[in-house]
Amino acid sequence: MAWVRSENARTLGVLEADPRFAALDADALNIAEAKDRIPAPELIGGQVYNFWRDEIHVRGIWRRTSRADYATADPHWTTVLDLDALAAAEHANWIWEGANCPPPAYRRCMIALSDGGEDATTQREFDLTTNAFVPGGFVLPHSKQTVDWLDDDTLIVSRDWGPGTMTASGYPFVVKTLKRGQPLDRAVEVFRGAPTDVSTDPTVLRDGQGHKVALVQRGLDFFHSEVDQLTPNGVVRLALPPKVALGGLLDGRMIFTTEQSWAFGGAYEAGSLLAFTPQALAAPPPSDPDVRTHLIFAPNARQSVDQVEVTRDRVVAAIYDNVRGGLVSFQPGADQGWTRLVLPVPPDSSVGVAAAGVRDNGIYYNVDGFLEPPRLDQADAASGESAEVKSLPARFDASGDVVDQFEATSTDGTKIPYFVVHPKTMALDGTNPTILYAYGGFQVSETPAYSGTLGKLWLERGGVYVLANIRGGGEFGPAWHEAGLKTHRQRVFDDFAAVARDLIARKITSPRRLGIQGGSNGGLLMGVEFTQHPELWRAVDIQVPLLDMLRFEQIAAGASWAGEYGSVANPDERAFLASISPYANLKPGVAYPEPFVWTTTKDDRVGPQHARKFAAKLAALGDPYLFYEVIEGGHGSGANLVERAHTNALEMTYFIRKLMD
Repeated sequence: MAWVRSENARTLGVLEADPRFAALDADALNIAEAKDRIPAPELIGGQVYNFWRDEIHVRGIWRRTSRADYATADPHWTTVLDLDALAAAEHANWIWEGANCPPPAYRRCMIALSDGGEDATTQREFDLTTNAFVPGGFVLPHSKQTVDWLDDDTLIVSRDWGPGTMTASGYPFVVKTLKRGQPLDRAVEVFRGAPTDVSTDPTVLRDGQGHKVALVQRGLDFFHSEVDQLTPNGVVRLALPPKVALGGLLDGRMIFTTEQSWAFGGAYEAGSLLAFTPQALAAPPPSDPDVRTHLIFAPNARQSVDQVEVTRDRVVAAIYDNVRGGLVSFQPGADQGWTRLVLPVPPDSSVGVAAAGVRDNGIYYNVDGFLEPPRLDQADAASGESAEVKSLPARFDASGDVVDQFEATSTDGTKIPYFVVHPKTMALDGTNPTILYAYGGFQVSETPAYSGTLGKLWLERGGVYVLANIRGGGEFGPAWHEAGLKTHRQRVFDDFAAVARDLIARKITSPRRLGIQGGSNGGLLMGVEFTQHPELWRAVDIQVPLLDMLRFEQIAAGASWAGEYGSVANPDERAFLASISPYANLKPGVAYPEPFVWTTTKDDRVGPQHARKFAAKLAALGDPYLFYEVIEGGHGSGANLVERAHTNALEMTYFIRKLMD
């Protein structure tokens, strides 16, 4: 930590001393703390809940109001829990991690609190009728843990139960039930995975018709799992596909997407949205199934199901077509097929369900784009009636900007789409300061999104922003992701470099004016591009990264990602990891650009070791670099709005110095 503080002082001495930093920091904080932000809704028992941070409530308050009042310009909120007051009273560094308040009563919640932003939490029972923690109620001490309610007096929990109950990835693999008033050491084991698993997680699905299904999902690796149902007669294995994403429960039917081609009576393509009863999944596959009963939606090669939510009577899915969002409500039809109702979404937008519940068919959904401030609509998923509820005022002047979508050709001929946000008057002379961003992993889709901070601090200054939809992500479904798994991952890195070269060929920018940015898995991407193509970039922003790919399985939760990256235990995979590992491939005598490498001390997911080691090796080689470590914040840029705004301002100061000066 002495080394960290010394490095922080050196880096802050450069970036904070820049005459533009103070204004950038002030603008970022003003946007982060603005009172006219859209309060993100959560539906609990027919009321709207929201967790809110601002300059007064630094840690935040959990509050509620009615749906009718929420729709007004100035809702009357009732504070349910003041996290600043709680942290002060308990002399604790509490960070909000959410609440689990199940139907139908919606009375008791398990509230998750993190120490400084870690993934590990402390969970405590809270009463929504008294707005207080329950005296003598459930308390689950600090651990990485998954908790759900079996009934009002019983929890189902996976957590650290003591020696020999956590996987090599640092997650629990033993599931127990805990009765009210029962000490932890008296909890009853109901399921046990294996130490070699990634994790074992319980979940309880409930629908609006009163059905309940208790499940345990055993993660064999990050993507493959086994799912068992807990029944009064014991544990029953369900014949779900190994790669599956559970979506919810509708009238006793489990809603899920199969992330691989799957045959269960009928044949279903990867990425399909399906419905099966647990009883059907516990029995042999039917010999003559009516596929229409089970198949809700099958995407084509340029589509993906990005989000699934279940209301009382409908399945609502955000479906993307060529990285443009749509929202569809599905209903089981009288002819056993599923009918669809398209909900209104502006063209060329991103869309996501912000809140839904099984109490009724009301939903809230977000719509935004690169230049269009977010708005929040409400809709009845059954009738399709919708209306705008709230909209965010513009945070920057976008009148002079425009968005284009292009394609680059990767090394193997694959077409890689990317968006360019730029001034309408942009000259094609290679002089435009440009930030290129991508993620490229874990089937995470990167879609157009509004960032007031990016717009105010970068676009308003004439900068160009590029979002690349490289393989490894989920923009075009499971196949787009699987194309970049393990020893095929060079395709992901080649895709990114292809987009950069396409930008240069179009004379949008040049290596002198091109900077790149990515975090976590995207931080690995940045490290690889830094070492494989140092000549292409002037600036490289490496955020909370993985960088030592020969040791990643031994750091924090790294062992859980062998399904994505491969393992050093496999000779072929080890050889590939050695060939791309940024830490291993830093070489003397190379003209690297000066990177900005930053991480957080409290990151218990990736761990700060990667960034520290990378910076230390650059120092040993005598190469220039900037290193910064946020002391709080977990796997992110800070524990509160002030810290996050500060980190954003440091990044933009770095890019302006490198690309605009």
